[in-house]
Amino acid sequence: MKLIILETSDVHGSIYPINYADNRPRDVGMGKIASLIHKERAEAPCTLLIDNGDMIQGTPLLYYYARFDHKRPNPMAVVANHLNYDCAVFGNHEFNFGRDVLNDAVSSSNFPWLGANIVKKSDGSPFFGKPYIVKTFPEGPRVAVLGLTTQYVPNWEKPENIKGMHFEDPVETAKRWVPFLKKEEKADLVVLSYHGGFGRDLDTGEPIEEMKGENQAYQMCQEVADVDVLLTGHQHRMIAGKAINGVTIIQPGSSGTHLGKVMLELEKGPAGWQVTTKQSELLSVRGEAADKDLLAHVDAYEKDAQTWLDQPLGKIDGDMLVHDPMKVRMQDHPLIEFINRLQMKASGADISATALFNNESPGMPPNVSMRDIVANYIYPNTLRVLRISGQDMRDALERSASYFALDSNGTVKVSQAFTDPKPQHYNYDMWEGINYILDLSKPVGSRVVELNYHGAAVNVDASYDVVMNNYRSIGGGEYFMFSGKPVVKDIPIDVTELIANEVLERKVIQATVDHNWKIIY
Repeated sequence: MKLIILETSDVHGSIYPINYADNRPRDVGMGKIASLIHKERAEAPCTLLIDNGDMIQGTPLLYYYARFDHKRPNPMAVVANHLNYDCAVFGNHEFNFGRDVLNDAVSSSNFPWLGANIVKKSDGSPFFGKPYIVKTFPEGPRVAVLGLTTQYVPNWEKPENIKGMHFEDPVETAKRWVPFLKKEEKADLVVLSYHGGFGRDLDTGEPIEEMKGENQAYQMCQEVADVDVLLTGHQHRMIAGKAINGVTIIQPGSSGTHLGKVMLELEKGPAGWQVTTKQSELLSVRGEAADKDLLAHVDAYEKDAQTWLDQPLGKIDGDMLVHDPMKVRMQDHPLIEFINRLQMKASGADISATALFNNESPGMPPNVSMRDIVANYIYPNTLRVLRISGQDMRDALERSASYFALDSNGTVKVSQAFTDPKPQHYNYDMWEGINYILDLSKPVGSRVVELNYHGAAVNVDASYDVVMNNYRSIGGGEYFMFSGKPVVKDIPIDVTELIANEVLERKVIQATVDHNWKIIY
């Protein structure tokens, strides 16, 4: 028989094939993915459909739903129910909007959410109840799917959103569960669906990042016996056509640009069903028409979100548009200055750090709507004020300075460490309230050549209060110098709301810079 496993991962709330910043068409989203799923099911009666996590956060539609719409079921659950998913796995971003939104998504789903390594701190039992599913096909094999989530979630998430949860090492969890699935559940085929990626080169096994336990897929393939297929995600990579230690692997990018497909042929012998061939490929949504029937189920959500996005809020006096994202990161820019100064105002701290999250940020146009704000500030961050040392500040600036590299011609480019295996532009911070100079001609780790606060050199042993987003405050982005530092103040309001409130209140925002930092090379 033939068995097809279809995987979505890191869809990040993308349903409609549009860019919310301007509503232009994009080859993304569950509408187009649905068309591919229908085609595959029409050709293969034995099909498993699995979502690998990061489903319910990432677009203005999902942001609007999570913040303002408390009466209807989660729109991503509505979409997944319509497509008859077999199961879903928890991604790290599932927790971003808090427990109520997540519980609603789970309870609204007509399929189980799997989290074998997310256990209760109290007794070690699965927190969400369901570690795995077993699906039996008529006159076919028993297929077990074990759901696993990167154990690194507590390093990013607000403590209240994961209260009572312990994230176990997914490799060790798989080592315990797979023998159970083979022996007790009599599984002919074992599939691991792991919301995490590969911290090592797929061919050589050499580390491609710090081995901190965030991406353990390579280790799973090497150390967990009796695994046939490993579905991965989290890194937003496009991986297919490969196997590690006999385990077929796949990762389908992000935002619903591709559907992952694993094809297996099996034969039944005296010892039961045996896999004879395995292969994986990625199916692009490019050129696919979105499934109008699917979209009809969530059109009311979309209409409300679009109305909200276009509400006029205020004006910008001057130029706050992003014309060149690299220039924004190399010289003081009004957008970054505005966000930093707003963070300082909201927190009372007089030092602030923020980032230009991606290269698609358009900046603020002369007439500002909510659409413009969410196009630039794409994460549901809140703010924290940390008390750090002058040495921590210097170390953080060095971490940011490592974002840049010089090519053989002396031209500045983005360091490969911030582009592979996925873009991490959000991990380069720009600061306000201090004066600093970064010299890119110097080696990484010694690029901060000037660092002053209120006209005097920053004292490495002194304490300074700095406002930053919650992701950065717990060391996210390898800013380990911030981990465990005293939290002076928590500002539990979304930054997007702070921005919207500021524009509404002031009506006109001046686009200004004070040139408190510069880069030389």
